[in-house]
Amino acid sequence: MTTHHDLPLGKINYCQVCGGTNLHEVIDLGHQSPCDSLLWPKHLDLAEQTYPLRFQVCRDCSLAQIDYIVAPEVLFFAEYPYRSGITPTLVEKLSTTAVSTLKRFPFSPGTLCMDIGSNDGTVLKAFKERGMRVLGVEATNIANIANEAGIETLQAFFNEDLAEHILKSHGPAGAIAATNVFAHISDLGSIIRGVSKLLQDGGVFVTESHYLLDLLETFQYDSIYHEHLRYYSLKSLVRLFDQYGFTVTDVERIENYGGSIRVFASKGTNLPVSNNVSQLLAKEATAGLYGTEVYDKFANQVHKVRRDLLALLVNARCEGKTVVGIGCPGRASTLLNYTGVNTDLMPYIAEQSTSLKLGLFLPGMHIPIVDEKRMFDEQPDYAVMLSWHYAEPIIRKLREKGLKSKIVLPLPEVRIHEG
Repeated sequence: MTTHHDLPLGKINYCQVCGGTNLHEVIDLGHQSPCDSLLWPKHLDLAEQTYPLRFQVCRDCSLAQIDYIVAPEVLFFAEYPYRSGITPTLVEKLSTTAVSTLKRFPFSPGTLCMDIGSNDGTVLKAFKERGMRVLGVEATNIANIANEAGIETLQAFFNEDLAEHILKSHGPAGAIAATNVFAHISDLGSIIRGVSKLLQDGGVFVTESHYLLDLLETFQYDSIYHEHLRYYSLKSLVRLFDQYGFTVTDVERIENYGGSIRVFASKGTNLPVSNNVSQLLAKEATAGLYGTEVYDKFANQVHKVRRDLLALLVNARCEGKTVVGIGCPGRASTLLNYTGVNTDLMPYIAEQSTSLKLGLFLPGMHIPIVDEKRMFDEQPDYAVMLSWHYAEPIIRKLREKGLKSKIVLPLPEVRIHEG
């Protein structure tokens, strides 16, 4: 019944949740390299591997997805250059996972709480500070940073076999989180079955993913990339968990990553369900998520903002103005490659000095990533905020540090922030 949840590599022609083939193509973003496959200088003269990047929606269960599966070891390689704990705004937001979970499920001190794809342990640190025993599972070398910080972390991909090993070595878990990774994993069935084995009676699986409604409302085409296999509606998540004997008992919308959905899936069936669930399902229906018109509107607006941004940068270049990028989240790769922004239009992207991405180059367009000190020294005419989804706090800090450039926000519409 659920074999279609363990996805094969390459092209798929069915829904990743319900298995149906009633799919509607929304937009084709072309062939692109995996967004976090940043290049070292020695790689610049080598051929890059690209894959199709098409966005579609299932007319039956309202899951949105991409239709090409790239091998997880290609996407989440050992030297994966991302840390959640270096951005104060993100640390604050990720810490609420523990607060929100323990408010609803007041587990006894010492209860095991886990995080799948735990990165540097930011989420688990908040659980540990509240008296919980913690364990992370992280496939990349970032696991070493978490262990050094006192957050026990296994460097591995989570699956059913690992779940059995953890159950024997650590016992059952009260809560298992998957923050910003649950939409990334191709072996979806193995993940949920593993979680089910590990959770104690009354345990909860807490997932946080980009929310389809937010993506559509703010035209976030830049959050579409190969790591993000699925873009969940609540309706699709309810249908998914029902197939594994879980009940979606509560839900909340959160600001993380430009708009996400935090879902509490409790182990067991026929459990009490919060009114939040029915209210959000009704909101999805009203917003048109279960039809196709809203998706066509999304595609049309994406084409427009792409043209608007490219026109602004080309005009600036023709007028002799200087333009740089600010911040290099994964979504920057989709945006710049789809828009066609190269080093002629954007000579470099400025990142904070603690970033693991300094000295590397954006895949596709080969834009170098440099210390933001260069941007402050040069004071370019325009700076494109590639982390636009966190624009307000970042702009405030940049202004405090002395940046005078006009800041361009590329989404949900192209506009210039001059304050």
